[in-house]
Order: sequence, then C-alpha cells, then structure tokens
Amino acid sequence: MIPFPYSVSPLSFANLYPQTLLAMDVRRLAAVIKPIYIYTPITRPLTCATSSSPIPSPAAPQIDPQRQPPSPLPVNQSLLDTLSSILSKPSLDSSKSKQLLPLLSPSDFDRFFIALSPRADPKTTLNFFHLASRSFNFRFTLRSYCILILLLLLSNNSSAARLLLIRLIDGKLPLFSPNNPPTVNHIQIAIALADLNTSFKGVAGVDLLLHLYCTQFKNVGFTYAIDVFFTLAYKGIFPSTKTCNFFLNSLLKANEVRKTYQVFETLSRFVSLDVYLCTTMINGFCKGGRIQDAMALFSRMENLGISPNVVTYNNIIHGLCKSGRLDEAFQIKQNMTKQGVDPSLITYSVLINGLIKLDKFEEANSVLKEMSDKGFAPNEFVYNTLIAGYCKMENIDEALRIKHQMLSNGMKPNSVTFNLLMHGFCRVGQMEHAEHLLGEMLSRGLFINIGTFSSVIRWLCLQSRFDSALHFTKEMLLRNLRPNDGLMTMLVGGLCKERKHYEAIELWYRLFEKGFPANIITSNALIHGLCEAGKVQEVIRLLKEMLQRGLIFDRVSYNTLILGCCKEGKVEEAFRLKEEMFKRGIQPDIYTYNLLILGISNMGKMEDAVKVWDESKSHGLISNVYTYAILIDGFCNVDQIEEGQNLLDEVVTTKLELNAVIYNTLIRAYCKKGNMKMAFQLCDDMKSKGILPTIGTYSSLIHGMCNIGLPDDAKRLLVEMRGLGLLPNVVCYTALIGGYSKLGQMDTVASLIQEMSSYDIQPNKVTYTIMINGYCKLGKLNEAAKLLTEMIKRGIAPDAVTYNAFMNGICKEGRVNDAFRVCDNMNSEGLALDDITYTTLIHECP
Repeated sequence: MIPFPYSVSPLSFANLYPQTLLAMDVRRLAAVIKPIYIYTPITRPLTCATSSSPIPSPAAPQIDPQRQPPSPLPVNQSLLDTLSSILSKPSLDSSKSKQLLPLLSPSDFDRFFIALSPRADPKTTLNFFHLASRSFNFRFTLRSYCILILLLLLSNNSSAARLLLIRLIDGKLPLFSPNNPPTVNHIQIAIALADLNTSFKGVAGVDLLLHLYCTQFKNVGFTYAIDVFFTLAYKGIFPSTKTCNFFLNSLLKANEVRKTYQVFETLSRFVSLDVYLCTTMINGFCKGGRIQDAMALFSRMENLGISPNVVTYNNIIHGLCKSGRLDEAFQIKQNMTKQGVDPSLITYSVLINGLIKLDKFEEANSVLKEMSDKGFAPNEFVYNTLIAGYCKMENIDEALRIKHQMLSNGMKPNSVTFNLLMHGFCRVGQMEHAEHLLGEMLSRGLFINIGTFSSVIRWLCLQSRFDSALHFTKEMLLRNLRPNDGLMTMLVGGLCKERKHYEAIELWYRLFEKGFPANIITSNALIHGLCEAGKVQEVIRLLKEMLQRGLIFDRVSYNTLILGCCKEGKVEEAFRLKEEMFKRGIQPDIYTYNLLILGISNMGKMEDAVKVWDESKSHGLISNVYTYAILIDGFCNVDQIEEGQNLLDEVVTTKLELNAVIYNTLIRAYCKKGNMKMAFQLCDDMKSKGILPTIGTYSSLIHGMCNIGLPDDAKRLLVEMRGLGLLPNVVCYTALIGGYSKLGQMDTVASLIQEMSSYDIQPNKVTYTIMINGYCKLGKLNEAAKLLTEMIKRGIAPDAVTYNAFMNGICKEGRVNDAFRVCDNMNSEGLALDDITYTTLIHECP
C-alpha cells in the first residue's frame, strides 16, 4: 500500500467547498478538522469516513457550572403505547388513529416515532401519515418524514420512498417547522438523513437523495447535488460505490468537469476506490484534457491492485488519441492484450478515429483489417469516421467507396453518413451531387442539419434556381429549422427578380407562422422587389403587416418605398415619405435625395430638381457621382446640354471619381444633336482620364455618325472597338444598318447581316424594321416581305412600326388590297391601327 498523506485546513476546505459552508459554521469546522493521514486502499464499509484516525466529533461545549442541563420532557406512556399499537399492526386502524391524532403534537410524534421505528410497519406508517395530513392537516417534522423514507427503503418499497422524498424536496408536503411559513432546503434534508444513519444502518437514504438531485432535479443544476455530497462527507458519510460512480458520471454528462475533480478528490481520500470509480474518473480527466492525471490514475490502479477492464483501457486510449499521442495509445493497446484483456470494437474505433484525424489513412486501414480479422464488423461510427476523413481530404471518390462498402456489408448509411458526404460534395464544389443527395436524404426521412440545407440553398440561389431553393427552404421549415437571415434575403430578392413575387410573399408569411420572423433586411428586399414590379397594393398590405408584427422601418425601408413611388410617377407621395422619415427621426441620406431628384428629373422639372439638390446640401449631405449623373441626364433630356456640361466641369473640380456613365450621357446628347465634334472631344477626354469607353459610348457615336450621313466613318468605329477588346452588339450594328439603309445601300446592309451572323449576333425587331423600311423605300417589296416572314419564323413579333413601314411600301406601289390585308393581319395579332397607319392608307394609296 502506498501512503497518501493529506492535511486539511479551514482555509483550503472553504475554498474547495464554498457552497457547503453557507449552511455550516466555519469556526466549528476549524475546531473539528485536524491534520490526518489517510492510507489507501480502504476496506471499511462506505458509510462513514474511513481513515486511520476518524474525523473527530465536534469538541465538547464548555458547560456553565451554575447552569443545569434542561430536564428531559416527560413521556406520555399511554400515547406512546397507543401509537406503537397502531404503527406496528400490518394494517391501519383508522378509528383508533383518529382518536389519537388530536392528542398528538408534531414534536411528540417525532420523539415517539424515532423510538418506535424498529417495530413500525412501513406500509401502515405510510397510511397513518396520509390520514393525519389529509384528514387532520397534521404537519410532521422533517425528521419524521426522513424516518418514514428510510423505513420504506428498508422494506424495499423504493417507489413510495422516492415519491415521498421528491415531494419533500419540492416543498409539496405539509411540514412542521418553527418558521412561518415552514421552509426546508437540500442541506437540511441531507443533515436529517445523515443524523439518522446511526439508527438506520446502510446508506440507501443518502443514495436516493443524491440520485434524485442528479436526475429528477438536475434542471436546478448540480450545485445542490454537490452541496449534499459534501454535507454528508463532512459528517463522515459517503454514498455507496454504485451511487458515487453514478454521481461522477452524471457530473461528466452535464459537462461539470471541475466539480467532478472535486468530488473524486474527496472520494479518493475517504473511500476505497474500485475499477468503476477509476474508470469513470479516467474518462473525466480525459474529457477535461488532463491526460497526465488520467495516466497517473491508471498507473495508481496497478499499485492499488485494481485490474483495469476493457472500458478503462478504451477510456485511456481515447484520451491519448484526442491528445494526438497515437504511439502511446497503441502501446496501451499492446499492454491490454498482454494483461489478457481483449480489445473491443470500441478500442479499434477509437484508434481508427485518432489516425484519421492525423490523416494517417494507411495506418487506419491496417487497423481496420486487424479489426476484421478479429471478427469485428465495422459499425456506423467506424465507417462515418473514414468518410469524414476522406471528405476532409477532398477525396470524395474514396468516401463514396466507403459508403458503398457499408451497403454491401448490409449496413444502411445514417443521417451522419449523408451529412458528411454532403459536406464533402460542398467542399469540392460538386453541388449538383449535393443537391441530388439532399433529395435522397429527404426521401429517406433522415435528419438534415441546417448547414447542409443552407449550403445547397445558397448554391441554388447563386445559380438562379430559385424554385428549387424555395422547395428546400420549405422542407427546412417543415422540420422547424430556421434558415439564416442572409439566405432568406438572397432567396426573396431572387424570387422577386424572377417575377415570382407571390411566392416571395408566401415565404415571408410562412417564416412568421413558424416563429422565424423575417428581419427588416429581408423585408426590405421583398418591398424592393414589389416596388420594382409596380405592385403597389401588395406593398401597402405588406407594410401594414410589418407594422402589426412589430417591424420598425429603417432608412433602407423608406428609400425602397421612395424608389417605388418615383418609378410609378408618384413623386408627391415620395416627398411625403421623406417628410415622414424626418418625423420618425430617420435622417434621409444622399441616396434618398438622389431618388427624389431622379423622380423630378424624369418629369422634366429640372428647376425643382436643383432645389431638391440644394436642400440635400443644406442638410450637410455630400453629393456623389450618381447625383451628378442624374442631374446631367435630366438636363440633357430637356435639351439643356450646356447645363449638363457645366455640371461635368464641376465634377472635375471635386474629388469625385468620374465614370463612363456621366460621359456617355453627354456624348449621347451631343450625338443626338449632331454635334459630333463635342461628342468625340468628350470621348478623348474620358480616355485621357483613364476611363475606358464602353459599348454604350461607341453605340452613341456610331448612331451619331450615321445620322449625319457618315456610315463609313461609323463602320471604322467597329474596328476601333474590337481593338479595345469591346465586342459590338446588336445595338451598334442596328445603328450602322440604319445609316446605310437611309442611303439606300442595302447590299452593304446584307453584308453587315452576314458579319453579325459570323459573330453570333442575331438581328432584333428594330434591325428588321429598319431593313424592311430600307427595302420598301427602294420598292423591293419581295425582299421586305421575305424579311417580315423571316422575323416571324424566328419568333420576333412585328409591331405597328414594322407593319407601317411595310404598308407604306405597298401603298407606294399602288397595291391597295395587299395593304388592307396587312391591316387585317395587324388586327388578328391584336395590334391597333394608329394614326400613321390610317394616314398611310389615306395619302399613300391612289
């Protein structure tokens, strides 16, 4: 035996057990605890402190010689005999009990009961308690209830004892106490049971009390259980080995690792350790990362003559693997075999898991082979460990091979397997496989974690597959899983862009119904989408719902509404919203004013637009490049190009960074006016500032050159574009075709069409209309008719402008009947005849 010296001081005890000392007198504690030496193992029963010199009893109090001790209370022998005759019988004499109870006080019964308890029948006594409390409102003392609980336990009526103790703990029993109202706490119950330990041999009562605080009352935390344990320990009483082990395991399951250390430290000093206590504590040390302490205890077991079992070995191997100490783990495995303890499935599983975490796949497969040779079939944990490792290494093919191996061995992959594979697919970007696997998981009814759902839904949104994303989101909600706000904002915005506004609205409501309300950002995305689509009534309805559900509008909400109003031409309503922002203490930003300026500019009221601009500056807001772009565009649209040019010059003097949008706006305006000199000058200016011309820049220049009859010069701009890496689009070619058509150069137009085809650029409705008009002006109606037929075959529906151009050519040729047939075609296609159509029929047809 190894001596294990330990001395206790009041200070160290107080630090170790602060909660217990709330119910104890520290001075008394200091008086009774003396330095002692304890030697293990301990062989005495686990009912008291087991040391070479027991914990001393409290020091005898100093008695005043002038003061005599109180005389014992006289015993009413008649009452005692009557009570004895009632409680000792196998059944309750209710009549006799009812005669006796009015004569008894709780204190009398308590004194009688402790004396009568060896002869009392537990079942009869329990019925007596019920009768007294229900019919006479009799209140028993705490000690009386504890005696009854111990009697019931001795008679193997543990269910009744458990229920009685539960009701005592939760305060449901009518208790006699000098306090008013009577109160009892866990410390008092523990002390009462401990004080009865001398009369009732065994620790069944304290076992039950500690068990209840670890199970029935674990929701209050383990502080009470800890207090009870140390209160009992202070009195030299310890629960049974089985209960101690259960207590330690309960603390570990609740992740109360530090408290587990405190309890075990006390047990190791006063109680004989066994393999179960040591095994549990080794697990505790490993769980807390104290692998050295686990190893020390493991070695101490050998010194104490305690043979480790397979669970002990597995715990220490698991701890070593978690610490990355694989060599030592395998050494322990060899030792266990030498000691005649065969490795279990768990042993091999832990080793494989440890190897996989260190990316040692070859060694893991070797252990797997040894495991199979020993007759152990890999379980789900082993397979999932391998799959997790291969997925981590992005070796998805090998992970799938393991999954197929599971199936071939008759084991169905579980939800963990599928979630691991899902993570693997997402990790390597194989999202199509991930989507398919998610569908399979749903069909199998497997648990799917939030991360799995979110990864697939996010990918689907990025692929603009919003219907599929919505489907999986609904599946999440069915499982009461909450999608994150960013994902919902992305999905709602995407549905709105796909013009699936009602699906977006339905999702918004469903989130609220499931208790996962959409936040203001997601709600703003929905409002924005509805405003973009002009769905004013839906916006109003949604705003009312938002207010009713407690969502508070922010600046983004108001800006979104203002944008919707301006797009609908309801500029006055937009300004009303701006004023409401001020009233709610929300300061409009430059984006708010940009929207208002845009709304007024679109109405052509540039003087008012400038006033709004001045207001924004008066509030200390700094105009950005978009403010100037809106104003310049507005001035250009009302033919005040000079004002627009002045604003451009002003931007140059600021620190704002010019962009192609502003230049393109002015270039387009000058081209429209035919002032190509200024247009090219601006183009050169933007190049000098490092701003590359865009396709929009060149399309305006091409259009402008064609308008002044210089299509050849415009065509050279196409070559210049390609030199800058810009590919001319259908707008550029259409403008050029228009220029040549005006000059009647339809052969050149035909070559341009072939050039467009070589670049895979398809003519649009405007292109066809221009060409039809060009051929009609030359009297080449057959070519015009062929083009009309061709555009219809390509799915491009002619509009009134197209038909009018064709009809104009027919009328000039005097083919009145054909002209009216064209009118009939227009009517059949739902195109209304406009003033141009009628004018053509009246004036052009002879």
